[in-house]
Amino acid sequence: MDWNRLYDLQQQLDERILDTIPQSRSDIYLDKVLALKVEVGELANETRCFKYWSQKGPSDRDVILEEYVDGIHFILSLGLDFGYRFNGDGKNSQSISTLTEGFHIVYECIELFKQSKTQDDYMKLMNSYLALGEHLSFSTNEVVQAYLNKNEENHNRQQSGY
Repeated sequence: MDWNRLYDLQQQLDERILDTIPQSRSDIYLDKVLALKVEVGELANETRCFKYWSQKGPSDRDVILEEYVDGIHFILSLGLDFGYRFNGDGKNSQSISTLTEGFHIVYECIELFKQSKTQDDYMKLMNSYLALGEHLSFSTNEVVQAYLNKNEENHNRQQSGY
């Protein structure tokens, strides 16, 4: 995966958004962390992995993938806030046995990074989210293409005053 390309695209989107609001990157940090948590929750909701009481299956794969890349957008953006760029090195040392467990790990990593803001904890967050994507059986190509599509949609939304 060409991470630099994704970070560059995210930086363009972030700058476009920042040009339209009175706040700075640091001002919106907690909003962005909450937005990431919400997106992860929306992803969990679409997988329905935790809905033990329901017989209904997960949403279509494309819907789940789109929710997944929403999270990628915010994780990339958080990295840009601190000058951190994931390059694909290293793997999450924790294996995910169930989606529910994977979501818990991602939430724990979000909270850890929120508190520490360290590069090491950022890499743990990215690795945990990528491990979740692997558990969802998303290929690198699928994730990149979905990211590119959503990034274009996000630019269009900015143009139309979303």
